[in-house]
Amino acid sequence: MRMLISFAALFLSVILLQLSSGALGPLDALSGLALDFTRQEIGLLGSAHFLGFFIGCWWAPRLMGSVGHSRAFAAFTAAGAIGLIAHMMIVDPVAWAVMRVASGMCVAGCYTVIEAWLQSKVTNTTRGRTMAVYRVMDMGASLAAQLVIGILEPASYVSYNLLAIVCCAALLPLTLTKVKQPETPSAPRLRPMLAIERSPLAAAGVVVAALSSASFRMVGPIYGQEVGLTAQQIAWFMAAFVFGGALAQYPVGWLADKYDRRWVLIWLSATAVGSCAITALATGLDTTGIMLTAGFFGLTTFPIYSVAAAHAHDFADASERVELSAALMFYFALGAIAAPLTASALIDAFGPPALFAMIAVGHGVLIVFGLARMRARAAPTERTRYIYAPRTSFLIGRLTGRSRDNK
Repeated sequence: MRMLISFAALFLSVILLQLSSGALGPLDALSGLALDFTRQEIGLLGSAHFLGFFIGCWWAPRLMGSVGHSRAFAAFTAAGAIGLIAHMMIVDPVAWAVMRVASGMCVAGCYTVIEAWLQSKVTNTTRGRTMAVYRVMDMGASLAAQLVIGILEPASYVSYNLLAIVCCAALLPLTLTKVKQPETPSAPRLRPMLAIERSPLAAAGVVVAALSSASFRMVGPIYGQEVGLTAQQIAWFMAAFVFGGALAQYPVGWLADKYDRRWVLIWLSATAVGSCAITALATGLDTTGIMLTAGFFGLTTFPIYSVAAAHAHDFADASERVELSAALMFYFALGAIAAPLTASALIDAFGPPALFAMIAVGHGVLIVFGLARMRARAAPTERTRYIYAPRTSFLIGRLTGRSRDNK
C-alpha cells in the first residue's frame, strides 16, 4: 500500500493524460465530419498523431537527459495543450494535422517520463504490483475517455478547451510531487532489424495490431456515424472496443503461456477476420448488435500486440529486452501512421464496410505468414511470461523486461 501511495502522483498524471489524449481522436473525427472535412483529411489527422507519437518516443529520453524529468514532462504537456486549444482558432485539416503531431509527441513524451520514473523506483518485489496498477489505470482512463465523447460537442471551442484543461491538470501531480526525480535513463538504441531477426512473425503481428487499433480508434467514429449512431452512441461504440480488449487480456494471456503462441496469434487473427466479416456484412443491426460487434472486435484484436511481443521475447536474452521492445514499437508506429489514412480513403471509395475489409485482409495475411513461420522453425523450448504490453513509449521494455524473466 505504501508503494502505491508513493506512485499516486504518477498514476494520477496517467489518468488525466489518457482522459485528454484518448478523447481527442474520436472528437477530431466527429468535428471533422461536422466541418465537412473529407474522410481522407480526417484519416490524415490520425496518421499525423502517430507520426508525432514516433517523434516523441525518440526525442523524450534525450530531452530528459538535457532538462530533467519534470521539465521534459512540462514541455510535452504544453505542446499537447497548445495543439488542443489551437484547434478552433485555425479550422483547416492541414493545420489540424500539425496540431495532432504535437498531441502525439505529448502522449509519447509524457508516458516516457512517467515510465522512466516508475522504472527507477520499482524493485523486483514491487514490479508486478506496480505494473498491474499502471495497466488498470491506463486502461480504465482509456475506457472513460471514449465515453467523454458522448458529452463533448463536436467542432466546439469549449470541448477542446476542456480537454486542454485536463491535459494541463496532468502537470500538477507530477510536478508538485515531493518524490525525488530519478537519474536520467539512457535512451535505448533503435534497432528495427532486431525484431525481424528475433521473430519476423512478431514484427508482422505488431504491424497488424496497429492496422486494427489505430484505424478503428481514429476512423471508427466515421463508421459509427455512417451506420446511423448518435454522438453518445459512438462514445459507447468506441468504449465497447476498449472494454472487449480489456476482457481479453487474462484468458488470452493464459492461452499464450500454455500453448504455442503462434497458434494463439493465428486463432486470434482468424476470429478477428470473423468479427470483421460479421460487422461488414451484417446489415440492419440494431444499436445493441453494433455494440456487441465492437466489443468482439476489441476482444479479438487488442491482445495481438502483447502476444506478438511475448513471442519475440521468447527468442531474446535479458540484455535485449529494452531494444527489442523499442523495435516492436517502431513497427507498431509505422503501421499506425499508415492505417488511418488508408482506412479513410477506402471508406471514401467503397463505403463503411471497407474499414473492416481492410483489417480482415491484414489478419488474413498474418494467418498465412504465421502458418509459414511454423514450418520454418520449431517453437522455443523456454518461454517468457505473457505480459500485457501498453503501446506507450520505447521505455516500456524497462518496466516489463525483468517481469518476463521471472518465470
